[in-house]
This record gives sequence, structure tokens and C-alpha cells, in this order.
Amino acid sequence: MLEDKFELTKDLNRRFARSNLTHLVYITSRFEGIKATLSQTQMIIDGLGVDDVPTDDINIIVQLKRGWQYVINSDEKLDLDFLKNVNRIVALNESLAPGELRTGEGGVDTELGEYKPPMVNSEAEAGYLSELLANKNSSITDKSLTLMYHLMRNQIFWDGNKRTATLVANKLMIDNGAGLISVPLDKWPEWNNLIAKYYMTNDISKLKHWTYENGIEVHI
Repeated sequence: MLEDKFELTKDLNRRFARSNLTHLVYITSRFEGIKATLSQTQMIIDGLGVDDVPTDDINIIVQLKRGWQYVINSDEKLDLDFLKNVNRIVALNESLAPGELRTGEGGVDTELGEYKPPMVNSEAEAGYLSELLANKNSSITDKSLTLMYHLMRNQIFWDGNKRTATLVANKLMIDNGAGLISVPLDKWPEWNNLIAKYYMTNDISKLKHWTYENGIEVHI
């Protein structure tokens, strides 16, 4: 089992997350290939006009800001409905059905080829989440990483799955004072390769241990 690296209060972990909001949005936006700089991201978060950033990218950044704020401040129970709420926010402008579970076939292009996730079973997903959270033999960090990568691989929503998975996993981390999951951008090439291998093999061990060593922080 991966032990928790940090033991903070919920309020303190929330403060760390709030103080790093711009960095969290900036890094998470890279899932969509957005090229806005950190300073441009800050300006967008502040509601200021920004030149040279496409409107679609601005909209994604704004929704990520709202998504992170929702995750940081919410006292709601972490269940399938909460996941839907997060997806409804972060995928608002790209998904044809934000917040709704995928009902058709999907596909993900990776550097190792196309990965086709299984069809989504809402009862199975709700049961998986409930069982994972109830596991007393697993740390919060271990549960959070397992949940994040499960959601990424299963692609339960039509769009915004990596963003949703990252925010939801951090909700669990923040609520329990375990820090933040945030992989530095200079490590993304290796991270993306490990994610692709995980998609193809369903072997989470190496990816989870790598993230534990490289992406668990209390500040960014």
C-alpha cells in the first residue's frame, strides 16, 4: 500500500489548493493541449481580456477554474452524482452531453495506438466507487490514484474524462488532508507514456507508484 505522504487538516489542504488555483488550472488545461501561459491563465481566471488565446481555450480555462473551485469548496459526498457534476462543469463547452455517462462506444488515441474503453455500466461504476472508498486497507492517496486512473481508463463520460478524473481524485485528497495530485509539466512525456501503457494492459502498478513519487504535493 502507498502510505499518505501528508496529514493535514481539511481546511489547511483547502488553503493550499486555493493558493495554487492558477497552477492547478494551468496544468490541468494541458490535457486539452492549451498553450496559454501561466500569466495568461491568471488573467483569464481574473476575468481580464487576453490576446492570442482562442475563445475556445479561454472557455475551457474558465470552466476548469469553476471546476476546481467546486471541488475545493464542496462538502458534498463523493459519489457518482458528484462525478457527474464535475464533468458537467469542466466539459460544458465541448461535450454534447456534459455530466451524462457515455452510452455509446468510445476511443482514445495514445502514442501506442487507439484504446477502446469498455461500455459504461452506471451501477457497476457506482458500486466500484463505493467499494473503493470503503476499503479500510488502503490509504487516501492510494484510493485517490486508483480512482483517478480508473476513471481515465474507463472513459465514463463523453468528454473531459482526464480533467474530471483529476479533479475528483483531488477532492478525495483535499477532503482528507492528503495533499494534491499534480504531475509537473516537465514530467508529462514520461507520464503520458505510462498512461498509454496502462490503458493497453490495465496494469496500474507502475503508473501509480510513479505518480506517487513524482506527483503528490502540498504546493506547486
